[in-house]
Amino acid sequence: MRFYQLQPEERRGILRAEGIKLEDIDDQVLKRLDELSENVIGQLRLPLGVVQNLLVNGQKYMVPMATEEPSVVAAANHGTSIFAKNGGVKAVSHRDGIYGQIVLKVDEQFSLADLEEKFPELIDLANQKFTSLVGHGGGTRSISAKQNGNLVYLKVLVDPAEAMGANKTNSILEFLSAKLEQFDHVEEKLFAILSNYPSQLTKAEVKIDPITIGGEKVAQRIVLLSQIGYDDSYRAVTNNKGIMNGVDAVLIATGNDYRAIENATAVLANRDGQYRSLSKWTMEYDKLVGELTLPMAIGVVGGSIKARRDVQQSFSILGKNITSQTLGEIITSIGLANNLAALLAISTVGIQAGHMKLQARNVVAELDATEEEKKTVLNKMIEEKNYSESHAKDILEKLRGENKCK
Repeated sequence: MRFYQLQPEERRGILRAEGIKLEDIDDQVLKRLDELSENVIGQLRLPLGVVQNLLVNGQKYMVPMATEEPSVVAAANHGTSIFAKNGGVKAVSHRDGIYGQIVLKVDEQFSLADLEEKFPELIDLANQKFTSLVGHGGGTRSISAKQNGNLVYLKVLVDPAEAMGANKTNSILEFLSAKLEQFDHVEEKLFAILSNYPSQLTKAEVKIDPITIGGEKVAQRIVLLSQIGYDDSYRAVTNNKGIMNGVDAVLIATGNDYRAIENATAVLANRDGQYRSLSKWTMEYDKLVGELTLPMAIGVVGGSIKARRDVQQSFSILGKNITSQTLGEIITSIGLANNLAALLAISTVGIQAGHMKLQARNVVAELDATEEEKKTVLNKMIEEKNYSESHAKDILEKLRGENKCK
């Protein structure tokens, strides 16, 4: 039998025979994981943290974040606490659908105008075929086309309702492409697949009293950093990485495709030909105003979302009746909160000090010491602003020496 045909425990046996040390895993967990992916031999866990007080459109949320980076969760909590003091986030979404693309090769006698006349009929056929999607409020919405030489590019807009919609969209595109291949002077279909081009856009906005962040001087510095991020790609990419730290953590926690969002976001940041910051901070009528627009082609059903207990735990944290639109607004707001926390750190004490304090916890966690000893070592590292592993061991050794003398 081939490796992928083996049971997961049999695969683990092969790896052990090669001298690979594997972490223990519950049999039932391993079985469930094997149903989700290919060649499964174990699991990779991430810490699940929470943002305690995100206020969006007047509604308070607790938000799950899956990340091994403590500063990401800390920054999100810091940013959202400032938002809450200023009335929270106002968010709006435009969720018309996601795009699919069909490319046809045609001959010289092909007529685009004749094909375009058939688009309403094709839309009806697709919606008759995929009635379950229509029943959930989605369906094929529009088809448009352009011709470049002997190639015809069709853009199909599909409303996936509450799902991410990748699989359903691809099925619709395959159905439509089979119909299109039958048209006169169409030689062949080159491909039919969804596009991760930015769609389902969500915008989050906050208005902040400078007093709540340290005064007008700090606010003006944030505005300046925002302008630098708009003008300079070196700063922009780091600014956007900080935004996506928070965004990805929530996407992963909710079982959504963070890779698709990352790529769509990169296109959005480069939409005018230069890579720019996704966020924008300005001063308006003595208020610091922050804006962030992100592509949010996400879902709350479908795929592995319902099948994964860890993901369902995340939705339980978020609360009842979370729609894909609401989730998109939550995620974009978290991205803006992480961005504010990062800009605020750069504008005041600097960002590295905060990072290192949080990283010190990871160093201390690996010490062979009691919980009380670890607490003492951590406090001493922070006090002395020395966060290295060797220094942690030195403190522990000195601490134990002092205790022996007592």
